[in-house]
This record gives sequence, C-alpha cells and structure tokens, in this order.
Amino acid sequence: MSLHAQLVQRATRKRPIRVGLIGAGKFGSMYLAQVPRTPGVHLVAIADLSPDAARRNLARVGWEAQRTDAASIDEALRTGATHVGEDWEALVSHPDIDVVVECTGHPIAAVDHCLRAFEHHKHVVNVTVEADAFCGPLLARKATLAGVVYSLAFGDQPALICDLVDWARTCGFPVVAAGRGHKWLPHFCESTPETVWGYYGLTPEQAQRGGLNPKMFNSFLDGSKPSIESTAVANATGLAVPSGGLAYPSGSIADIPSLTRPRSEGGVLERKGMVEVISSLDAQGRPIDYDIRMGVWVTVEGETEYIRNCFEEYNAHTDPSGRYFTLYKRWHLIGLEVGQSVASVALRGEPTGVATCWNADVVATAKRDLQPGELLDGEGGYTVWGKLTPATASLRDGGLPLGLAHDVKLVRPVKKGCSLTWDDVAVDSTTRAYAIRRELEALGPDWTTQAA
Repeated sequence: MSLHAQLVQRATRKRPIRVGLIGAGKFGSMYLAQVPRTPGVHLVAIADLSPDAARRNLARVGWEAQRTDAASIDEALRTGATHVGEDWEALVSHPDIDVVVECTGHPIAAVDHCLRAFEHHKHVVNVTVEADAFCGPLLARKATLAGVVYSLAFGDQPALICDLVDWARTCGFPVVAAGRGHKWLPHFCESTPETVWGYYGLTPEQAQRGGLNPKMFNSFLDGSKPSIESTAVANATGLAVPSGGLAYPSGSIADIPSLTRPRSEGGVLERKGMVEVISSLDAQGRPIDYDIRMGVWVTVEGETEYIRNCFEEYNAHTDPSGRYFTLYKRWHLIGLEVGQSVASVALRGEPTGVATCWNADVVATAKRDLQPGELLDGEGGYTVWGKLTPATASLRDGGLPLGLAHDVKLVRPVKKGCSLTWDDVAVDSTTRAYAIRRELEALGPDWTTQAA
C-alpha cells in the first residue's frame, strides 16, 4: 500500500501519526505549511526557543490561531490542536509522540535532541544535516540499538540523492557517481557574510528586505554546505570521497554523463563510485544554460552492449561512448517534502537516507590566516569553511569537524587554506556532541552502523 493510502487509512481510523517538531524557523515553517494538507498526521507539539516567533511563522504559513492554542501536549492530544512552547525535553519524552523532526540547524543541540529522542523510543527525522556530517554513523547505530528509525530529511538534497542511488542499485545499475549542483568558483571558499550578497547577485538592502540570513546563505556559497551534504550521502550510500575534496566540474545537465566518468575515460573522477558536485558557473563565472544548481543527479553505467543499445533506443542522453547515463531531478522543495520522511519512518519503518558507514568527514579549514585567541564562528562565518575529506584522512590527521568549530578558541596559529586539527583549539569537551564524535573516532572507519 502506498504511503498516501496508508495515511488516508490512518485518518479514517482516527489514528494519525503524532509528530513533534523542534525548531520552527525557515525549514520548519515549510514543513508546517504542508501539515494541514496531509491526511493522517497530527502535529502535536512544537518546541522553539522563541514560541512567539514560532506562532508568527505558523500564521505566516496559513495556520489559524485556534489550531495552536493547546496549553499542553496532553491537551493537544485530546483536542487535535498543537501545543507551542520552549520545552523540547517534554516533547521528546512524551509517550504519545511517534516521530520527532529535528529542525533547529544547530548541530550541537541537534545531537542532544536526537539522542534523547532515541532514549525515549522516538523515531527521528534529522533536518540538521550538519550534525549528521560529524557523527551520523553513530547516531544511526544508537537509533538501531534503541529500536527506532533515524533518517535524513526528504526534500533536502542528501535524502533525494540517496533515493536516486537506491533507484539505480535496485534496478541493477552500478553507480558511477552521485551528487548535487552548486553555484561555485574556487574563491568562494573565502566568502564571508559581508561578501555573500555580491556573489549571489543581491544588494545588502535586498537581502535585509527579504529577511535573509547572510551567515546561513554563506554556508552554501563557501562550499561548507555542499561538503556537509556530500558527507551525508557518502556515509549513507557507501560512495567514496575525492581525496583532495570536491572538484566542482562546470557543466550543464547534458554534460554530467561525460564529467562524471573516471579520469581515464575523460571525466573528473579518481575512480568509479564517488560523490561530486557540479558547478553552474563556467571558469569565467558566467551562468551555464540548463544547469543543475538546485537539483540532484546520479550517473550509472550500462555494463553490457544490450543495455547500452537500450539507452540509445529510448533516447537516453549519455556520454559520447553511450556507456554512462545520468538521471536527475532539477529542483528540490526542501521543507515542503519532509512529510515523505515522516510517513516513511512511521509507516514503513524505513529511513529516507541514513548513514551505513563512515566514509566521509567535513574538516574546518581556514579562510584566512588565523591567530591564537581568535574565536571560530563555524560554517558560513568569517573564519573557517568546510572541506570534504575521506574519513581515514581526517582521523589520521586529527581533523577538527566543522560541526564542532562553533565558539571555539584557537590556541595555535593556522595558515589560510590549512585544515584545522583538535590540537589547534580549546574545545568544550562536556557536550554530548563532543563525546559522540570522539566515540566515533575511537571506532574508526572500518565498522558498520548496524547493531550486532
């Protein structure tokens, strides 16, 4: 039975999936916009550091005030309304909530939320992929041990890429490469919140009018977010990571089958079976027609002459050899699609992407010469950007994960372009996020996330 049919059945039987949301910002608001239009789902509670801001966002997306007037979670369960408050621990510990959607965007807090939800036997859809990037494999293991499902969020590009990879493998195709698009030039890695709008083609006044967060947008532009999302994909699918970081080859959608071949066959890959990101700008910074900037793709191989003939007979666009074919989605709808994950984990017990190994990491890398005493400001800020790195190399070098490079003081100088290590900083070792990362490092890359 399809997920939608199961949701309708749940609605008919008055047994909805009961959901709790932590974080009602931009991404959370997009999910909230779809909840009233989805049968068989009851958003029981929202926890946010600013309940008033959460209520304003609910009004912005079309919720009527009476839908959010429940004074407690218990009242929300009785009346079918939604409780809005600050207490995330009450949300994750309530016995009648089935699925927690973690949507704060704060990686250290997200680890706390996920772990506590597992302890209370809740499924988790983790929108905060920054947390998954530095400890996702161990989060997946702890969820399995607790008998619940941990999942990446559908609508975000990593889960969509995982879906394409699963499609390819289920159909019997070897996956040559998979990834997303991005607007990229090499110097963007030095961008700060002060320069981001010029690169985006907006004035600061336009950005302010739109309420756009320069640090968040800069985390995409400077390459941090593409590295974070590529890490999540590599760890979920088992695909390998370029040894020198993402190459960002430039090309249109039509170019992807040729670009994402091994170097020995004219492409950019070190070998088959890797993650990569395609740039929508040419070397001079000019936009490329029919780009994949907002989309996702997977390149597969036709291993036999018969399969390659089928590609030709059905006008599948391939590389010149006819061997490599790319399937793609040009757009993603971000938070508007999270309901797919909620339904999948609750009704099928299946994640929409989850770490199965530790192949990849994102290491904080200096945007400029950094001096002792400076405070790192994390992804999208003024001090560091995130570089995609094989997990083996990160572990060997003691790489500082980008997700833990927030409000951390430097104790040694670091040159521009160099990746930071644990020895370069004085990190807060009291957080659960730090503990789970160190636990992951102690296990090393050669293990599986599946519980014994």
